[in-house]
Amino acid sequence: MDTNLSLAEYIFKTRVGLNLGRTEFANFLGLGNAGERTVRGWEEGEHLPSRKKQDDIAVLEQYLTEKMLSAPFRYQNRQSYEFSFIDLFAGIGGIRIPFQDLGGKCVFTSEWDKFAQRTYAANFGEVPYGDITKINASDIPHHDILLGGFPCQAFSQAGLGKGFSDTRGTMFFEIQRILSEKRPKAFLLENVKQLRGHDKGRTLDTILSILRGEKAADVAYDIPMSEEARRALTGDLNYWVDTKVLRAADFGAPQNRERIFIVGFDRDYFGPDVSFDDVFSWPIPPCTPTRVGDILVPDSDIEADDKYTISDRLWAGHQKRKLAHQNKGNGFGYSLVDENSPYTNTISARYYKDGSEILVDQSTLGKNPRKLTPRECARVQGFPEGFIVDAVSHGQIYKQFGNSVCINVIEAVAKSMIEALEMGEQILATDQAIRA
Repeated sequence: MDTNLSLAEYIFKTRVGLNLGRTEFANFLGLGNAGERTVRGWEEGEHLPSRKKQDDIAVLEQYLTEKMLSAPFRYQNRQSYEFSFIDLFAGIGGIRIPFQDLGGKCVFTSEWDKFAQRTYAANFGEVPYGDITKINASDIPHHDILLGGFPCQAFSQAGLGKGFSDTRGTMFFEIQRILSEKRPKAFLLENVKQLRGHDKGRTLDTILSILRGEKAADVAYDIPMSEEARRALTGDLNYWVDTKVLRAADFGAPQNRERIFIVGFDRDYFGPDVSFDDVFSWPIPPCTPTRVGDILVPDSDIEADDKYTISDRLWAGHQKRKLAHQNKGNGFGYSLVDENSPYTNTISARYYKDGSEILVDQSTLGKNPRKLTPRECARVQGFPEGFIVDAVSHGQIYKQFGNSVCINVIEAVAKSMIEALEMGEQILATDQAIRA
């Protein structure tokens, strides 16, 4: 600690130097629900942290500084970059990786989950900002592309299907208020396939109408959203928008994961001469045959640390429930795969509970089935081998990969988007040269 600073100044400068909000700073210090108020009190000199917390702050500063410098996917500061983007509802950064690999610079990230923040920081050397509803759109840096895998539980089969009546479902309105304020050239949104049919298609129709600026959104006042989001519902957006459901297994990842993608380009920026019906094309799936064995770790690695094999009691419960479902005439229950299976079921955020959607057969070893390891979860989602999977507990990392995206699919869509942006810019430049 700099002896020329007061303790309050030291805490403030340390937090700001680590690019942490008060809530994120409190989370890393384990301060609990009232942590943000506690940190504010420290910085305003209302009260002092204990000696133990002062030591924790010093350790945290050293720890995060080291992590930021050693993060495998840290943005390497270049004098120039091809485009800028923001990463909303970022999770563990699955959407960021392909766009960064294609020459983009992430200028802002938001993710409210404190455990996902830890994994993100370990891999990218940045701690995301927290609750996006508490961040003014004007405070977000200007950017070329907005990325957002907005919360999907409100629309999923596993959730209650409440859609916009669920506060998680209203996170789309946080995206539209940022689009309204910042007007990026393009955006990419991702959600579960079930969004298409939610409320007989009316939910998706509302989303697309807002993005296209076809009308001011008629959204009931009992739908919860921030005041800034409510004010932004003016019908002033003007994006060309298209949607597509893409499957991970069609893009080389051995997982039967289907997600809807929503892509948009700003018609106000590109003007009438750029037709994105012609300029943008969804990627053509290569449909390369996949095999679960390609993502599995060797059996010898499992034998050395056999915490993934499920217990006799859990295995018996899985079999009993599957039989009960079969007797009712439906296909619910556990899913068993082996190395020769073409793909797994979709990994979900609940995978940590019992692993039922993806169990690896070990009958040839005389053992009960096992869950995927964290590294195998990363592989089935297409994450690179260098991605750090042990920054948090097993339970949390399973949730994080279940909530994440398949990088193979994002990479293909990202390439199509960047190609469309480049073509659009070329048409604009040509038109300007002709007018000159």
